[in-house]
Amino acid sequence: QVQLEEFGGGLVHPGGSLTLSCEAPAHVFGITSMGWYRQAPGKQRGLVAVVGNDGRTRYVDSVKGRFSLLRDSIARNTVHLQMDSLEPEDTAVYYCYANWDEMTYWGKGTLVTVSS
Repeated sequence: QVQLEEFGGGLVHPGGSLTLSCEAPAHVFGITSMGWYRQAPGKQRGLVAVVGNDGRTRYVDSVKGRFSLLRDSIARNTVHLQMDSLEPEDTAVYYCYANWDEMTYWGKGTLVTVSS
């Protein structure tokens, strides 16, 4: 089963920064969208940020101005989520996802903990 590879995550102090990266298999062609969801304890999984194949990005309101989602300029099947000014409310398991061939694929999740 195809699974996305996630990198990054960990413990960071409030106000700090962290970068998450996600790779889809290099042989995949035609990814239509790619991005991140997150699930905090006791809450449903929700969208954080997504980039379409047109390069347009969309963010949940709570992270606008703090998070940036970029597609790697060389490895086109890789995205990076730069997270700045992190808050305790950003603590969650972050899941990468990608859509291609009318299917959605997921990573196994990476934990981000924002705590002093």
